[in-house]
Amino acid sequence: MAAAEGESSHSVSDELFQNFYTEVKQIEKRDSVLTSKQQIDRLLRPGSSYFNLNPFEVLQIDPEATDDELKKRFRALSILVHPDKNQDDPDRSQKAFEAVDKAYKLLLDPEQKKRALDVIEAGKEYVEHNVKEKKKQLKKDGKCQDVEEDDPEMFKQAVYKQTMKLFAELEIKRKEREAKDMHERKRAREEEIEAAEKAKRDREWQKNFEESRDGRVDSWRTFQAKGKKSKEKKNRSFLKPPKVKMEQRE
Repeated sequence: MAAAEGESSHSVSDELFQNFYTEVKQIEKRDSVLTSKQQIDRLLRPGSSYFNLNPFEVLQIDPEATDDELKKRFRALSILVHPDKNQDDPDRSQKAFEAVDKAYKLLLDPEQKKRALDVIEAGKEYVEHNVKEKKKQLKKDGKCQDVEEDDPEMFKQAVYKQTMKLFAELEIKRKEREAKDMHERKRAREEEIEAAEKAKRDREWQKNFEESRDGRVDSWRTFQAKGKKSKEKKNRSFLKPPKVKMEQRE
């Protein structure tokens, strides 16, 4: 029963993604006539915080595009969604513009761009491996080895889906590391404050101890002096004159 529910949930998830993917591709086909509003809607669509992790997806540009193509695409898209051009929707257009600007700056950084390309390549390799495993199992079962990914468009969809998953997983891990680092820094700071407060208390105690030392010594000396005088006085009060011996007469 649980397995059936899991499969049903997975099926619904795949169907939702398929509908989303179809919608995105339809928008991309109309790219040349997209309005500012349509681009803003695309960049702020549900799940955009994860879909926009792929800078190539944000800019709708091929990973193999040249730097000149990247620059031209950025200029065209940034003008479309710029807040100055969308004064009737300043907040959303600002967020869309920030997404475009962030993606562009990321791809200008060779190291960041390589990471993005590596994720896309990993997604492609994963799908290719999956296809091989499917065909191997079909052959073992004596069935036809045709799979849906043999269709170039279906293969592209599978790569797109896997790539998005990889970007999302990496972002989740990054946030977990960030949260852990923040916790460690907070704990270290608390320990540092506690140590500083303890050192301050120790210094104050030492200072008070030294300032009161002379007073304690004087009090002790006075106490000893009084004790000595009292003892001497007591000893004198018990002194008796010597007895005079009477001479014996012969």
